[in-house]
Amino acid sequence: MAREAIYQASDPEPEATHAPAEKVREQDGGLRPRELTEMVGQQDVIERLRIAIDAAQGRGQPLGHILFDGPPGLGKTTFATVIPAEMGTTVQIANGAGLRAPKDLIPYLTNLEQGSVLFIDEIHRIPKSVEEYLYTAMEDFRIDIVLGEGVSARTLNLELRPFTLIGATTRAGMLSAPLRDRFQIREHVGWYSLDELREIVQRNAIKLQVQVEPDPATEIARRSRSTPRLANNRLLWVRDYAQSRAQGRITPDVTVAALEMIGIDTLGLDKQDRAYLDTLTRVFAGGPAGLEAIAHTMNVSSDTLEDEVEPFLLRSELIVRTRRGRIATERGWQHLARR
Repeated sequence: MAREAIYQASDPEPEATHAPAEKVREQDGGLRPRELTEMVGQQDVIERLRIAIDAAQGRGQPLGHILFDGPPGLGKTTFATVIPAEMGTTVQIANGAGLRAPKDLIPYLTNLEQGSVLFIDEIHRIPKSVEEYLYTAMEDFRIDIVLGEGVSARTLNLELRPFTLIGATTRAGMLSAPLRDRFQIREHVGWYSLDELREIVQRNAIKLQVQVEPDPATEIARRSRSTPRLANNRLLWVRDYAQSRAQGRITPDVTVAALEMIGIDTLGLDKQDRAYLDTLTRVFAGGPAGLEAIAHTMNVSSDTLEDEVEPFLLRSELIVRTRRGRIATERGWQHLARR
């Protein structure tokens, strides 16, 4: 398995020596904050992390292991890259799906420096055999490697340098209790407010060297489902649209036109979200209707609807789930009527 390179989280940005197109790509990828002071929202999480970081630095010890859970796009990976920068150390990044056997995990652990960070994204996807290796690594900073087979097998105890494991998961319930309990710090990353998203949009517009007034920034934030990642995606699209169609000027009208062009409405629903609502209200008279029936009518897999479409519709109170099936709420009917 190809391993991602170790990088120094606090390294300065490289000098701008690339072609203009490459500069743009660098800017697009540089929207992620690099320090806690640059982060917007999640202030309660940030405050607790500051205390833990200050205490660990005062003792001269590695930070305790940290588990971040929450929906995608809310900043779990950002926290995992910002923390090493605050600690003045390095970070290795792995994905739980790629750690299929203990041999895949061992190179990460043995390459760790004193006090450095190992970040495992989607940590709930690691198999049981790999998870068991993490137990002794997290608690005792050692791993036991079995060499050979049968009666000739022997165990090699390998000492590790003290490190911090940061895990991120969108499905905390899938973590086993023994693994979950080995994290000294556990933080839930929640949704962002409209004001926080607007500030994120305006800050990132400066990084992209485009001018976004408060009204267009508010419109982008309103249609971003309380999620910074979506706000950044919307901002990048509006920037591209403005460059192509409006001489680079991002006005309220240009912003609305750009987002309507890709089917994002005032609540942040996309075309598939509205198709789900339309099918539920028009074909099934508002429900109750089973998920499979809706999926077959739309010619979409039920997994796609359940994992990608329904969570936001439920959170926005546009539909409800009952034992008899899905039902459109009054708010769902009203939203479709305004379209």
